[in-house]
Amino acid sequence: MIKRIVLSISVFMFLGIAFTVYVNVRVEKVTQHRLYTDVSLIPRNKVALLLGTNPLNRLGRPNTYFSTRIKTAAELYCAGKADYILASGDNHSKGYDEPTAMRDSLIANGVPSDRIVLDFAGFRTLDSVVRAKEIFGCDSLTIISQTDHNSRALYLAESNGIDAIAISAPIKAGRLVRIRLALREWLARDKMMLDIWFGKKPHFLGERIEIPDV
Repeated sequence: MIKRIVLSISVFMFLGIAFTVYVNVRVEKVTQHRLYTDVSLIPRNKVALLLGTNPLNRLGRPNTYFSTRIKTAAELYCAGKADYILASGDNHSKGYDEPTAMRDSLIANGVPSDRIVLDFAGFRTLDSVVRAKEIFGCDSLTIISQTDHNSRALYLAESNGIDAIAISAPIKAGRLVRIRLALREWLARDKMMLDIWFGKKPHFLGERIEIPDV
């Protein structure tokens, strides 16, 4: 009996590791040619999708993942590589509002308020990407986040018929933070693949919101 339990656990662990390796290799292979790090080299898109994160880290200090995304988004706009920034993030309570924090920070970095569009229902990356198409009418996008997150977002975009590229914000974090977030990203990609296979939809859709031409 004990041998069967040990064997079952071992098989389960092997399958889990094999699935994670498959997913990560697949994501990297499909998306690597769509990732940019230099704003001057990336093609222009009408809309850039800025993916949300908490402005503060776990210690209550400024989150460098947030600040570098903001800086990269502002550079993209100021370089004429995007006409609008679609700031999509979590706003699950009055005390937690990623889109408004992104808007205020973008304005402080030189992006005009009338070129910022807010999506308050970007609870997950899947929600942000799918809503960009279904709600805001974006068939093509430039995605803004850090490299690992961008790869997952690009894979979601391709799976939903969106022609997307991504600009990767710099990572300014310690080694332990990078390792922790990399492990979390591997698991997030597993969940993403299962969501795609099982047809997971955003929490909310709603009426279409038109982003005007410039």
